[in-house]
Amino acid sequence: MTNQPSTATTTAAAAGRMQDDPAAVKRTLRADIGSKWGKFSTQELTDLKDSDDLVTQLVAKYGLDKDVAQRDAAAIVNGRAF
Repeated sequence: MTNQPSTATTTAAAAGRMQDDPAAVKRTLRADIGSKWGKFSTQELTDLKDSDDLVTQLVAKYGLDKDVAQRDAAAIVNGRAF
């Protein structure tokens, strides 16, 4: 055992850096949306402006009831910014 500080990156530190990078947060959010709803093209994911836009697209593409789309969108967005 040494008295040297560890240079290993912790998961919390990596997550903290990602939160500091808005572009990374947006990429992750769009990837999560694309994973859950596969009918979205890469361009459509890029074009999403906000949660309301996502709800509108879910209603149009998947025929979801607006209340269900809002609930599902809120669950996946979970406070992250577009």
